[in-house]
Amino acid sequence: MEEKKKVVALLSGGLDSRLAVKMMQKQGFEVEAVAIKTPFCDFDCGRGCGFEIRETADNLGVKLKTVYLGDEYIEMLKHPKHGFGSGMNPCIDCRAMMFEAGKKHMQEIGAEFIISGEVLGQRPMSQHAPALKTIEKESSLEGKIVRPLSGALLPATDPELKGLIKRDDLGRIRGRSRKEQLKMAKEFGIENPPNAGGGCLLTDPKFSIRAKDLFKHVKNPTINDIELLKIGRHYRFDEKTKLVVGRNKDENAVIKSLALNDDILFEAKDYVGPVALLRGNDLQNYRELSAAITLRYSDAPKENAALVAINKERTNSEISVIPINDSAYLQYRI
Repeated sequence: MEEKKKVVALLSGGLDSRLAVKMMQKQGFEVEAVAIKTPFCDFDCGRGCGFEIRETADNLGVKLKTVYLGDEYIEMLKHPKHGFGSGMNPCIDCRAMMFEAGKKHMQEIGAEFIISGEVLGQRPMSQHAPALKTIEKESSLEGKIVRPLSGALLPATDPELKGLIKRDDLGRIRGRSRKEQLKMAKEFGIENPPNAGGGCLLTDPKFSIRAKDLFKHVKNPTINDIELLKIGRHYRFDEKTKLVVGRNKDENAVIKSLALNDDILFEAKDYVGPVALLRGNDLQNYRELSAAITLRYSDAPKENAALVAINKERTNSEISVIPINDSAYLQYRI
């Protein structure tokens, strides 16, 4: 028997990428998948794209390779060549990086081309025709990316020109409606298709404000800085100093786990309340203010002084403060 030709799929776990895989399998291709994680879009994070990616790959019958774009992604985010969307989302540069990762795997396994679940006109920044073309150029994959759901509406790719795929077998889906995708899911036997999700935190308006603040004040943000952005209430005291206050028990635990040697942790001593983390320069100048904000979110009486425990580099101390009033601290809120 003739060996099946291979293709690589960018697999997000969403319905569109699953359908793209199914369409290629129906045409007789052997599909292998690449799943991309970034500090801002993690398919296991539960923020819209939180699907069990390995289970998804198993259900589709495809091999899976996961790729993490960490520091290089943060570096790109400082000055994305093609700018940002409505938030701090560098969608075109981001997609190009993902396809570059897919290209490496394509070359490793001798695949013919790459597929994705992108739909023409579905996303305003990265899924209109000129943007799709730009992404191909930036990833050096011109003619090598097939978008099966909208392929019949797009220019012919190399696989089509070579006769590997036929235009009649490609979809004509356009826009944000999911009607056609849900119909296809039923035809392919995909039960409980996932809801449409925009899992990238950088598209979230509130998160984008925090991210912009971080990149404005920190020359080289770390993965630790990014993880801290995802939780708590954030306060900017000066160009180099900020406070993060936990909102629940789980966030308190995460804040403690992210604390660095130079950070200071605050926690109400005798009352239930948050853990707060102070990071930056001249931290001693903001000890009392940080303690008062921490106490403000605890169960301590608002009019009386109470003790706040302070921990820095395993050195413990205490400070007595009165919970700060709203007008005095909201000016610092990011």
